[in-house]
Amino acid sequence: MTQPRGLALGATVVIDGRSFEIERLAGTDERPIVRLSGCASREDADALRGRELQVPAPPLEEGEYWAADLVGCTVVDGRRVVGEVARMIALPSCEALEVGSILIPMVHDAIRSIDVEARRIDVDMEFVGE
Repeated sequence: MTQPRGLALGATVVIDGRSFEIERLAGTDERPIVRLSGCASREDADALRGRELQVPAPPLEEGEYWAADLVGCTVVDGRRVVGEVARMIALPSCEALEVGSILIPMVHDAIRSIDVEARRIDVDMEFVGE
């Protein structure tokens, strides 16, 4: 069973500004079940039911990006504007950027450069087949 990124035994999560440590992890990816430090009774757990559980974001490695950071970026092929990233979607083999009706795979052959600060992604549309 693989858990959502950040949910692991010993990890710290935040609920309503309070930090808790994950002491036990069960369930499924879609419906994880966690036991948190400081929750010794069912009443303690019920008091947290329905609250937003926040997992601190792990640091990104070189060449990794948060999907939210890419949405809205201008996509260009050299000087030609292709469009704007509407969303990033998961395909069976890789993630892809949805730009209008075009899917641009997040692979080195398709993506020349990504500049999140400048909100610009340079792609090779010939590789994409456009």
